[in-house]
Amino acid sequence: MSNLQIGLAVLGALILVALLIHASWTSKKSVPRQAEPLLSQQELDALGVNSNDPQFAERTGGADFSQELLAAQSAYGTLSGESALKGSISGVKATRQSMMDPLIDVTTQIDIDSPVSGEAAIQAFSASRRIGTKVFNVEGLNAESGEWEQMLAGQRYSAFQSGIQLANRGGALNEIEFSEFVIKTQAYADHFNATPEFPDMLEVIGRARELDQFATEHDAQLNFTIKAQESAWSPGYVHQHAAQLGFVAGSVAGRLVIPSDVIGNPAVLSLIFDSRAALADDPKLAAITEISLLLDVTHVPSNLAPFPLMCRVAHQLSKEMDGLITDDNGRPLTQHQMQIIERDLGQLYTALEQRDLAAGSPQARRLFS
Repeated sequence: MSNLQIGLAVLGALILVALLIHASWTSKKSVPRQAEPLLSQQELDALGVNSNDPQFAERTGGADFSQELLAAQSAYGTLSGESALKGSISGVKATRQSMMDPLIDVTTQIDIDSPVSGEAAIQAFSASRRIGTKVFNVEGLNAESGEWEQMLAGQRYSAFQSGIQLANRGGALNEIEFSEFVIKTQAYADHFNATPEFPDMLEVIGRARELDQFATEHDAQLNFTIKAQESAWSPGYVHQHAAQLGFVAGSVAGRLVIPSDVIGNPAVLSLIFDSRAALADDPKLAAITEISLLLDVTHVPSNLAPFPLMCRVAHQLSKEMDGLITDDNGRPLTQHQMQIIERDLGQLYTALEQRDLAAGSPQARRLFS
């Protein structure tokens, strides 16, 4: 064999090795990053969990991270993200659902001759509680407590008031919706031989348009996008890093939330990714290339400092997951730009408070819905 042939053979072998290395590297890069083991096999054994048990795998969806998370929860309690980022949210008890409010509702009182039972009041209520994009409601004046409330069986009511919201994210109350409000209210009053007095339609429509203009100018929903710079992420990888910052599973696939400590209140912050990846048959192979952080500003009290929380979460996730923080248009977000947004939010919070519609209040959550 000549030197040339030997050289060509060596060169061919080197090229083959290089191709194999490149193929291996490309293959590894194309596989989404996986969650790190939450518990060691020894710890799982100590908990009496067999991660290879087919029945256990079926119950947990076959995801290693889910298996280990469930095992840890059964032994140590639910992992609720007890991080410093969530520690600023103080625990408070659930509050009662808000009543109609003259700030954002038009109401009409229905006077009756004598108190009626809650059962009769509820039965008379229309099956349809929507008028256009607005909610139609009727409340009762409790004959014993003298308080307006959502009607309950077992109570007696000496008067009623119907109401409809002046504006929401669907727009201002219009003439057609007001006319239907009048018809529904009169139909309810007819059950008790009552004659309600309605406000002037033009005045109500004027109030509605003014409130809608204010709401349009002061609504804010902020979104940060974190894009994977190298390898994509698996759902388990995203879940694991988000859980360390206080996120828990939301009500729909592909949505994680930092919940409010007030039961029934909106989430403080949401993390959203492709729901198809969350529902994939094999989550380990589902590739996520970007996640979004969403803050519905008007729904979260300003004293929780939700925007600084959002910034800290974004920076932590981008650092730990090797991602890039961008705006809605894919442009990188700088610290200076975040400071400008925070300054503008301060002005927004002040304007809402001056209108008695402070961010996170029941009235603000209804108006900006």
